[in-house]
Amino acid sequence: MQDSEQTHPLQAPRPVQQPVTLNPGQAEAFAATFERLAAAVDTVVLGKPDVVRLALTAMFAEGHILLEDVPGTGKTTLARAIASAVSGQWRRIQFTPDLLPSDVSGVTIFNQGSGGFEFHPGPVFANIVIADEINRASPKTQSALLEVMEEGRVTVDGHPHSVPSPFVVVATQNPVEMDGTYRLPEAQLDRFLVKLSVGYPVEAAEIEVLRGTHQRSPENIPAVVDTDTVKQMAEVAKYVYIADPLYAYLVQLANATRGHPQVAVGVSPRGLIALTRAASVYALSQGRTYIIPEDVKALAEPVFSHRIQLAPDAAMRGASGAGVVAEVFESVPVPLPASAA
Repeated sequence: MQDSEQTHPLQAPRPVQQPVTLNPGQAEAFAATFERLAAAVDTVVLGKPDVVRLALTAMFAEGHILLEDVPGTGKTTLARAIASAVSGQWRRIQFTPDLLPSDVSGVTIFNQGSGGFEFHPGPVFANIVIADEINRASPKTQSALLEVMEEGRVTVDGHPHSVPSPFVVVATQNPVEMDGTYRLPEAQLDRFLVKLSVGYPVEAAEIEVLRGTHQRSPENIPAVVDTDTVKQMAEVAKYVYIADPLYAYLVQLANATRGHPQVAVGVSPRGLIALTRAASVYALSQGRTYIIPEDVKALAEPVFSHRIQLAPDAAMRGASGAGVVAEVFESVPVPLPASAA
């Protein structure tokens, strides 16, 4: 019996010398659990099933989420609902201009009783960290998140401290009000796997809110899975099969953004890796053990658009990262179905 056939449905196969692929049972179990999580979050975040699934995809791809939208559209509610559904610990950091890096990561304090220094962890030590209005903090405080977002640890007074696993930063920012805000640098934007916009609810969902029938708090959502299961599912996603023509397709898409006439800086290798990881999770959520071009197309805009730095003249003419991504998909030929399967 093959190694993959002995694997629990939500457990990754054990590494062997030969390339290991998942069996259909593992994909079906992943998809079923993914749908149960999405359904639980949908009970609170009404009328936004696509946004919910993209956020869950980012979580299982071990990435971070940037939610950019006007106030009152449910950005914080979405993050809290996901934390409740995965039975994870969550903390909220309200970013303000006077917030210090130590207010995020923690601080070392001398204990007179013990005669030694003790580390007091900051709010970043949680499974899901909500960085509310992240662009209101100074660049120095914003940078306090860089190490922990990339490496899963913080360094205080020369000593590393690991954060819990899984670890997801869900940052929010208001794109309209610019007074007292600091633009996120490209280095930090690149740390976010996806950039999403919740948007206004559809008419039926907003009517339901007005009628008062939707009064369920995110904290009251019953846990669907625990954090150990989340880690197992993230590990399973690393074994999704990607055909060689699709690897070439992914690189061609990234190269097309780098050579686009409206772009100053195209998608980085980190962004390309992020799209590959996200597409693997997306394929599993559809019950497949392999990626198809449609998975890449479904995720390219939220993964690529915030990583594209437009040329100054293109930005003045109203160009956007999303528009560049759309043009790139028109110009790069899709692999033939027989080659991609």
